[in-house]
Amino acid sequence: MTVKRKKYKVLCIIPARGGSKGIKLKNLSKLNNKPLIYYPISAAKKSGVCDEIFVSTDSKKIANVAKKYGADVPFLRKKKFSGSLTTTEETLKNALLSYENYYQQKFDICVFLTCTNFFRKISWIKSVVNNLKKNRSIESSFVVSKLYRHFWHQIKNLKPEKVTKWMNEYTSRQVAPKLYREETGLACASRAKLWRNKKRIGKKVKFVISDHSYTGFDINNKQDLEILNIIFKYLKRKKIKNLIY
Repeated sequence: MTVKRKKYKVLCIIPARGGSKGIKLKNLSKLNNKPLIYYPISAAKKSGVCDEIFVSTDSKKIANVAKKYGADVPFLRKKKFSGSLTTTEETLKNALLSYENYYQQKFDICVFLTCTNFFRKISWIKSVVNNLKKNRSIESSFVVSKLYRHFWHQIKNLKPEKVTKWMNEYTSRQVAPKLYREETGLACASRAKLWRNKKRIGKKVKFVISDHSYTGFDINNKQDLEILNIIFKYLKRKKIKNLIY
């Protein structure tokens, strides 16, 4: 007897609000002569695992450019979900519920990509989605970067402390416990029910480990954009094509 696999409906959501303190209309800034909004849309399309690609924006200009590159923008994001203090979790929940309500259909898996995290492999998007399709116990799968650093935190007015006990002793990088940084903006897939409850990722997760140091870059100001343009030219010159498209 052949057991039929469940057909999962996958929605990719790319947040791209118009307001930005560092760069005006940052998501339309040019990297290698293309607007930033182009890159996550292009990656999602080329991955072949997203049934719909939705750009959540409050800007008509960004909406028009996103549509030009093949994303769906059936409505603009409400102002109350477009402020600088609005969390990513609030944005994703609002985007998913609004999109499902607009089209009167439900999605099983949601993919999160940003316009300002570089550089992503298209294979990472395939991996995070397929990890959830292959194993129903996994709630979220996302890209991480492996690193070796000692981190401190300071809660309110208490004295600074190391974030975990093993950091109280210095060891060589080769024998230190494994430490990973979330890179969910590069590629993150979660069960839709998590986003409906304002949770970006669940407790049962599977990593997709980035093997490129370039992927830690994020664009917050004009200097970041200038640096990324230099890196982009270097990658093109070295013909490292799996990080640029």
